[in-house]
Amino acid sequence: MKPRHKRFALIAAGLGGLAVAATLVLGAFQKNLVFFFTPTQIANHEAPQGRSFRVGGLVEAGSVKRQEDGVTVQFVVTDTARSIPVRFKGVLPDLFREGKGVVTQGKLGPDGVFHADEVLAKHDENYMPPEAKHAVEQAHNASRTLKQ
Repeated sequence: MKPRHKRFALIAAGLGGLAVAATLVLGAFQKNLVFFFTPTQIANHEAPQGRSFRVGGLVEAGSVKRQEDGVTVQFVVTDTARSIPVRFKGVLPDLFREGKGVVTQGKLGPDGVFHADEVLAKHDENYMPPEAKHAVEQAHNASRTLKQ
């Protein structure tokens, strides 16, 4: 084999190795990618079925109900236009309150209830996750337009 052919074979093997590495990295990234959806988008069937994603909005006033086991909580997340029931088993963050911003991560069940694995609450009076704030504003503007 000529040196020129050896060089070409090494370059081809290097490019092949890079392609395999890129494929593995992108595959792992795709599996761990979690998208954000609003209750309105979920009601419009834009959310994935059987995959984990995030839901954000406001905790509806009067919707928090604790089960007898002491760790299961049910509440409703709303973007002021649509609402989605959420069920969470675990300890809620200290800042979790009705009427305040929340982002939950989990899967949508076949019964239409969002089964959360994680609940994230705002950290001060003025904070709401940017995606949730934008979604609430959009839903509020859309509902105001429909009423006119």
